[in-house]
Amino acid sequence: MLHRFRSNTLLSGASVYLLSNLVNAAIPFALLPLLTRVLGPAGYGEVAMFQTLLAALEAVVGLSVAGAVGRKYYDLPADEAELGRFVGSCLQLVLAAALAVLGVVLLFSAPLSQWLGLPAPWLPWAVFTSACAAVTGIRLGLWQVRHQARRFGALQIGQGALNMALSLLLVVVLLQGAGGRIQAQVVAAGLSALLALALLHRDGLLRLRCWRPDFLREALAFGLPLVPHFAGLFLLNAVDRLVIHDELGLAQAGVYMVAVQLGNAMSLVFDALNKAYGPWLFERLKRGDDQDKRLIVRRTYAWFAALLLGAALACVAGPALVRLVAGEKFAAAGLVIGWLALGQAFNGMYFMVTNYVFYARRTGSLALATVGAGLVNVALLLVLVRHFGLQGAAIAFSLSMGLRFLLTWCVAHRHCPMPWRRAVLPGAARAAA
Repeated sequence: MLHRFRSNTLLSGASVYLLSNLVNAAIPFALLPLLTRVLGPAGYGEVAMFQTLLAALEAVVGLSVAGAVGRKYYDLPADEAELGRFVGSCLQLVLAAALAVLGVVLLFSAPLSQWLGLPAPWLPWAVFTSACAAVTGIRLGLWQVRHQARRFGALQIGQGALNMALSLLLVVVLLQGAGGRIQAQVVAAGLSALLALALLHRDGLLRLRCWRPDFLREALAFGLPLVPHFAGLFLLNAVDRLVIHDELGLAQAGVYMVAVQLGNAMSLVFDALNKAYGPWLFERLKRGDDQDKRLIVRRTYAWFAALLLGAALACVAGPALVRLVAGEKFAAAGLVIGWLALGQAFNGMYFMVTNYVFYARRTGSLALATVGAGLVNVALLLVLVRHFGLQGAAIAFSLSMGLRFLLTWCVAHRHCPMPWRRAVLPGAARAAA
């Protein structure tokens, strides 16, 4: 039984990714009771706004280079020298993008600082952290496509543990407030990027001294269409904090961020499964076997049902969990947990259909679906937050995530058809035959 489990790349890989995600997520979760009580709603709001800035910069600085490298691996599975040149070209793009964004941030640092409620010196460090995340993502992505989940987990957990240790030192021991928490994130990201570069070099996957315009164009062709996609993700997942900060104040943004972090516990499972599921699915789609496709669809529907059940359970247990973890000052976060959990359930459904779009390399269509849902989220936020406060933001998030899932499902079926009806309706299968 154990041998069969280990030989199943989906189950064994997913278990390692899930364990890694749980351990890595347990770190900020363990910090939550301390940080909320030491920083208070306003201080925690500053941390939330810095993380919001990171989310905004991720796509522009990173240019989805980790995804481009992972997809390139399937074209060059045995040519590590050529793959190393592609990695080097991607890192050149990250450096150029980071310098360009840094110039813009420095030029507009005063209005950005006022808008975000953050000290101006913190803004350039957000650009640095985003670039480091892109570098680390390349190393993690190559381990993922090669089914080396344990190495993936070791680096991910190591970065999280360092982040936790530095946060405890700077915030709890040295009492440096929100700035200490942000410094911990910056240092942990920087050291992880250095380690990732060293490991890429050790494995012969880093060729920086190269000039390959064809690789640069290929990486841009993959990443640029995803910039609107990630802009849409920002509108879906992070812009609510900006609206809350503007409408309700920095302290309420901190309260909402606590609810978001607790709601994100569901996304840890989705992310872990998707890290193993993506390569597994690509391999079976490449085979083109109809029986495999029907089995995939049936399991997808079963997963949808499990996600909705999980959201219902989170709705019941959420308010008590908030009081236990964050304290009474953040009790208002418990009122929005149910809506956020439903939105995360839709996010889990989205993960199950978006891989078909990546397989078909139709990332531009994916961007349209995400941006459309993101713009709907902004419109809903501007209306609902004014009338319902934090609960309005959570309702907007849930409805918009549901819309993104449905739009992405339509795009996936158009570019990579699957037997969504035939797999569960025998009559439909006979008619198709």
